[in-house]
Amino acid sequence: MGRLVCFPVVLLAVGLVCLSGCLAEGEIHPPQSGAEVRVSRVIDGDTIEVEGGWRVRYIGIDTPEIHPQIERYGAEAAAKNRDLVEGRVVRLESDQTDRDRYDRLLRYVYVDGLFVNAELVRLGYAHAVAYPPDTKYQEILARAEGEAQGAGRGLWSN
Repeated sequence: MGRLVCFPVVLLAVGLVCLSGCLAEGEIHPPQSGAEVRVSRVIDGDTIEVEGGWRVRYIGIDTPEIHPQIERYGAEAAAKNRDLVEGRVVRLESDQTDRDRYDRLLRYVYVDGLFVNAELVRLGYAHAVAYPPDTKYQEILARAEGEAQGAGRGLWSN
């Protein structure tokens, strides 16, 4: 009788170990620095959603909002971001902080070698904004903002 009781318990224990191992392998982990992922949709000018459902906030820039109200150049910034990355494979690069207070991944974004964060600033759709300690490319972003201002593009147009 002792064997019959022990046998199902052993099978149950083995089953639980297999089940927990299968779940661990199937977990979806956030894309890390250097990962290449497809953009599922553009949320706004500085936020995207990538495969796996992860929201990614661009580091070092800020675009006008479209939620809850559309701010000046908010729709244009979202449209330009959509033109640049929606449906495309992008490469993500992290800095010091992995996520923001809204649990979005914080990343620099590249598409076909183009630094999207800087391009949005250079074209006048975004401000360069330092969010320490994530300032690896802040000089590049500041120069892009100076170029946009000097040319009167986007946010700096009349």
